[in-house]
Order: sequence, then C-alpha cells, then structure tokens
Amino acid sequence: EEKKEDVEEKKEENCQSEPPAKRVRLEELSQDRESQEDVGAVEKEPVERKRARGQNKSRPCMKPNHYEQSRLCPSVTQGCAEKCCFGARCRFLHNVSEYMATKPADLGQSCVLFETFGKCLYGVTCRFAQAHLGDSYQNIINTELAKQWEGKLLVRNNLAKDLQHRLRKRKFSFKKADEYLRGLAKTHGGAGKGGKTTGCSAEEQVSSCTAPPENLGDSRECPVKPEQGEDPKAEALQRASPAGGEEASSIKTMGPVTDEDVTKLRSCEKKQLKIQGKLYLAPLTTCGNLPFRRICKRFGADVTCGEMAVCTNLLQGQSSEWALLKRHHTEDIFGVQLEGAFPDTMTKCAELLNQTIEVDFVDINVGCPIDLVYKKGGGCALMTRSNKFEQIVRGMNSVLDVPLTVKIRTGVQEKINVAHKLIPKLREWGASMVTLHGRSREQRYTRCADWDYIAECAKIATPMPLFGNGDILSYEDAHRAMQTGVSGIMIARQVPVGALIKPWLFTEIKEQRHWDISSSERFDILKDFSNYGLEHWGSDTQGVEKTRKFLLEWLSFLCRYIPVGLLEHLPQKINERPPYYMGRDYMETLMASQNVDDWVKISELLLGPVPTNFTFLPKHKANSYR
Repeated sequence: EEKKEDVEEKKEENCQSEPPAKRVRLEELSQDRESQEDVGAVEKEPVERKRARGQNKSRPCMKPNHYEQSRLCPSVTQGCAEKCCFGARCRFLHNVSEYMATKPADLGQSCVLFETFGKCLYGVTCRFAQAHLGDSYQNIINTELAKQWEGKLLVRNNLAKDLQHRLRKRKFSFKKADEYLRGLAKTHGGAGKGGKTTGCSAEEQVSSCTAPPENLGDSRECPVKPEQGEDPKAEALQRASPAGGEEASSIKTMGPVTDEDVTKLRSCEKKQLKIQGKLYLAPLTTCGNLPFRRICKRFGADVTCGEMAVCTNLLQGQSSEWALLKRHHTEDIFGVQLEGAFPDTMTKCAELLNQTIEVDFVDINVGCPIDLVYKKGGGCALMTRSNKFEQIVRGMNSVLDVPLTVKIRTGVQEKINVAHKLIPKLREWGASMVTLHGRSREQRYTRCADWDYIAECAKIATPMPLFGNGDILSYEDAHRAMQTGVSGIMIARQVPVGALIKPWLFTEIKEQRHWDISSSERFDILKDFSNYGLEHWGSDTQGVEKTRKFLLEWLSFLCRYIPVGLLEHLPQKINERPPYYMGRDYMETLMASQNVDDWVKISELLLGPVPTNFTFLPKHKANSYR
C-alpha cells in the first residue's frame, strides 16, 4: 500500500512538472546564461532585460490531470449509463458510489448553476453538489425555475459535431472562396500560396463545374463604379459563376431557385456597422474570454469582440479555437477577430464563419506583434506584404455578408509610420472600419501611444470610420482621444490595458467621473466573474480549475489598479510605477500585491483550496509595466 501511495504522489507531481524536452531546454538556457555571466558584468543588464520581455514561454505545465484518474463517465452524469458508446472499453467510472468515495470535498453549499437555472447539468460531479443532491445521489431539479430557461439559447456559435466532422474530412464546400481564388490564380499565373485551389475534394468538385473568372485581379487602380452603383468585385465574381444551363453542376441541389441563388449582394446592400461614438472592448488574448466580456458588458461596453482566432485552426475544426467564437446572448454587437497570413485560408475561413455563426462584423488582426505570428507572415507582417494584404481583404469582403474591419498599428519599425499609406487602400479594398493602435510593432506596448498620428490618420480615413486605441485609463483620456477626430475609442488591447486593470472604466467614461470603488465592490466583481466562469466552463473539478486559471490571469493585471482615494493626483497614468503601498483595508492591500501567492489566496476565497502541488505563472510578463 505504501508503494502505491508513493506511485500516486509521483504521478501528481508529474502532472504539475514540465515535459522532459522543456526541462532540457531550460537547463541549456541556464547553462548559457551562466557562461554569459562569466564574460563580464557589462553583459548582465541586457540578459535581464531580455528575460523580462513578452510571454513566459517556459512556464511550468499547469494542467492538473490527477483528477482524471477517477472521473465519472459523462453518460452516468446525464442519466443514461446504459447508452455509453464505449461499453466495457470505457476508461471512466460507472459506479456512482465508487466515484463519491474518491471525489474531493465540496467547495461550497450553494451551486450557481442550480440557483440560476434550476438544474445543474454536472450532477454528482459538481463541486457544489450538496446543494442539489437528494437520496441515492439523485440530482434535484427546480421545475419552475427550469421552465423559465427552457428553449432559450444562452450561448451561440457552438461547434456542431456534424460541422466538425465535415471540416476534418475536408467535405465543407467553399464555393465563393474557390471562385475568388481561381480568379486570383489566373491573374497571377497560379503562383504563390494565395493561388492554391487544389488539395480539397470540395474544391475539386467546384472547379469541375465553374469557369475561371476573367479580369479578377488585385489592381491598385481604383475602378470607376457603374451607374447602378454595383460593386465591380461582385460583378467579376458574378461572371465567374456558371451561366444557366451551359455546364452541368456536379454539386446536386434541390428546391426552387430563389433570388439569393442568382443575385449577388452589392457592397451598399451589406449590413452596415454603425458604432460611431460607442465604447469598443477590444479582443484580449487569454483574458478576453466570455465571462470577462460579460463583466465589461455589465459596466457599459457597447461593442465586444472575441479573442484572436487562428484561421487555419478554425478550418481544421479544432474545438479549442472554435470556443473563442462563442457569443453570450447579452452581447448585442459582437464580432470575431481572425489571424492569418494567406488569402486562401483567410477567405475560406471568412466564408465558413459567414455560413455557420452569428456575428455583426469580422475583424482582421494586423496588429499582433508577437514573433510566433509575425514570422509566419501574419499580424503586423501583413503591413509590409501589401499584395497579400490586399488579396486577403478583397477576398474576405467578397464572401462576407457582414462588415469587414481591420486592426492595424502605426507600422513595424518605431520611427517609420506606414498606417497613413495603408488606410486609403483599405477603404478602396472594401474595409468598413479601421482601428489604429498608436504604437509600432517594435514598441509593442511600451511608451505612450501616438495620438497626434492617430488624429492625422482619422482625417485621411474620412468617410470611413477610424477608431483609436492606446493608453485609455480614465474618462479624461477618453475625452482627449475623442477630440482628435476619431469615430470612437477601443479599450484596450493587451499590456498595458485599461479594461483589464479596471473594467468599470466604461462606467466612468459614460458618467464622466472618477469612481473610488471599494475593495468589497471589487471583490464582488471577482465573485461575479467566478460565477460566470462556472456557468461557462462548468462546476465540476475541471471547470473550477479552468475558471481559477483565467481568474489568476486577470488578477495579474488587476493588481496594477491604484484606488482613486490613495492617488496624489488624478488620473492614474497607465505607465506610472507606483511604490508598494498599504490599502485602506486588508482586502485592498491584498488586491494590490504583485505576489503570485496573494493572487492564489484570493482565488481560494472564491473557488476553494487549490489542488496539491498547484503552481501558477502568468502568461504575460508585463514588460511595459515593470
């Protein structure tokens, strides 16, 4: 028995430790650093600075797997154990009594899912199960409350199993994208990655029944529009479609021919994006999840956008990537942001989303500065690849029924601005709106945003709306930004960020005041986030730990907020470095701590004790703040 316990303890430790390959790499890096330190004291400073940049790429593996060893089969939780598709091969438990004997202790006496919806879908696996378990571990249901939510779709844009299967088997038809890409291939002689039209069975079917379009290029000249106001791009795509009865289609269709089958949408007939003067919560990698967006929406955010999604992962049907597109029913104006480097994948992804999810706009990420994206030609790199950039914007615009927006930076290099040259072209290519972050890629998130340059670009962009982004942390900052002539402001992208430091910033801007929010009010916000997280990710052990992970990521930003009542002068500047200070009460001091152990302590007040050997290291090192 002692040997078994030792083996189990080792397994738990292995769940938290790093993979062997990563440990070897860390050892090599530490040896390199030791050798550099021996060279001289002069080289110590750049090594320290390099270590503080960007992301914590070598952080330990924080996914606890020890609770998977005695997990209850989902078929038992859903009350249909006899329908388990794996039968005797199922690796999960089917005996509820055996599961309850090894289940960790409950974390609380009230379950947010049971209190809100009248039923907890997680049954006995819920970490707050004592609130809704009866005799023989039966799941209690509040019938009256459950009827109120019956038939209501709370979260949209879920990935259906049928769609995921078609994407993985490459059986999804990209008819509009294929037509555009064939025209592109003909214009450029089929060279380059943007001109690929083979390799997918659906594409081969479409190519066998469609004549290649003519004169469908990425001409730099602004074409003269016809008198009827038709989009020349739409005309070219219409010419690419087969004439009635000339060629037999290999794709079998049924039912009457409608106007949608024959008529193309003109640009003036597309849904308009009218968000001028509204507060726009930008896509926030890692922290801009659905529970956080619900918090910001409650405080007055008008427009929300999902986290950056990689188009190739979406086309492959990856569940984790599709989760970034989910939309809560309270998000009335919602968009998704795509990242990609080539016209074929971006155009197909745009058509895929146009057919399968509900969004009000699609945004292209041309502002991401991280090396992983930039070296592949995406993010900021598209600003230097104007041909590919044009093909992407024109292609996505031709397949979307909703507006297309673009998020850019001032440029790649710090003192060489190129945004003012791209903005008129983006208007010509079909973008409905541009958002400009007032920093270059080299700056990343350091130093102040250049709002004078944003003002110049806003004049150039007219009549196309241009939103400004950067260094908005108070209503005075927002007021000054609107005086530059921008159509609206975006709050806020990454590090440093206003929305993550103080999500009540939207209320301050709308009410034109400084809110001296108390520590108890801030703790209530964290409590609401935890409840939203349990609703979204689940109230079982896996859902609780995922909620904890994202809560800790957010706390790594929240600790930078300085209470209004403690400031010597208003407002707080986003790049100011406050000294260590004592708050007006214990909780305020605890929330101001930049110690990871204190963040974990706050999470334990909301989600119970952390698992054995739990470790946490935030994703972002916050180089611009330290």
